[in-house]
Amino acid sequence: MNIKKDLYARKSLFGTWCILPSPEMVGVLTRSGLDFILIDMEHSPVDFITAQRMAISAKSEGKYAIVRVGKLEETEILRSLDIGTDGIIIPHIETLEEVDKAVSFIKYFPEGNRGYSPYTRAGGYCVRDDYTKTENSRLLLGVIIESRKGIENLDEILNSKDVDLVYLGAYDISISLGFPGQITHPEVMRILDNCIQKIVKSGKIAGAMYHTSEDAKKFEEQGVKFLVYKVDTLIVQEGLDNVRKMKHQ
Repeated sequence: MNIKKDLYARKSLFGTWCILPSPEMVGVLTRSGLDFILIDMEHSPVDFITAQRMAISAKSEGKYAIVRVGKLEETEILRSLDIGTDGIIIPHIETLEEVDKAVSFIKYFPEGNRGYSPYTRAGGYCVRDDYTKTENSRLLLGVIIESRKGIENLDEILNSKDVDLVYLGAYDISISLGFPGQITHPEVMRILDNCIQKIVKSGKIAGAMYHTSEDAKKFEEQGVKFLVYKVDTLIVQEGLDNVRKMKHQ
């Protein structure tokens, strides 16, 4: 399994954000047909023990597990990789310098300076001659653009040969543009569409969240391959709302 190869070879992959600290919920979501989960360690109470179990749950269903770290910090990134995930996605990226720092944390020598321990889940709990080389080529490096400054520096960020995925954080972008939460505002949509065009043209993978089949269709037509359907908490809440409505019919 290699998510980078799948993303570059397939039309699109579908997943969701996981805020609930639950390997069992991950099992339900991945068995339902999702291609990947995004373990959100920025906005959730998930710790590394639970994150590893969530990753194991996803992998047991033949699906991918990616961690959104809370910040651009070396130890946090190292631990997110050592638990055996398929890559990381880093929030609030605004400059090429930040991207270069991320590369140094995720890649092993000679491409970076990631700390090496083969006795982890990622390392297979043993020494393997090809491990560091394989990890350098296998792991997905994603960045989230979610500010006006990040948008302004997008062209420069896209020049990094090591960035695989650029995900657009629509809600934070709407705030930075002065339209808090209004992700369908014409100006917000114009900016998002322009960013998607740049990402796709650069040969990188574009990522975005969608809420309806119409959203997904539009994004796919624009070339977005990393499609994130809502958040697990919202999926559960909306499902129970439907139950409540049926009860009162």
